[in-house]
Amino acid sequence: KTDQPADIKADLDTIALATALDYVSGVGLERIAAYEGELLRYATESLRAIPGIRIIGTANDKASVLSFNVGNVHPHDVGSLLNDDGVAVRTGHHCAQPVMDRFGVPATARASFAFYNTLAEVDQLVASVRRVQKLFA
Repeated sequence: KTDQPADIKADLDTIALATALDYVSGVGLERIAAYEGELLRYATESLRAIPGIRIIGTANDKASVLSFNVGNVHPHDVGSLLNDDGVAVRTGHHCAQPVMDRFGVPATARASFAFYNTLAEVDQLVASVRRVQKLFA
């Protein structure tokens, strides 16, 4: 609660952080990284298979985020339509505006994957992207 004294709130925050660290340690950082890498590879391959999708940022060893554009559809429209399907992505320049300006990319949609995501959720992302394409065809 926000109306608790600061020292009690700090204790609760410390307990919550310790619990989260215990959980992540129990799963294992290597297992988490491997699974997130699998999700990223699957999502990248699945989106690349769709004509008109441009993947932005294709480094071999990167965090489990996938930036993309859907043809000439503005990324904010993509984000809104994906949201309608229950798929959460970020849109914009993602604090990388100078480099995006340099390469002529005004904005992207970005999906982020973590160890609690599933392949079925990636499939939902892909299906929603296909729906966006149909709506703007």
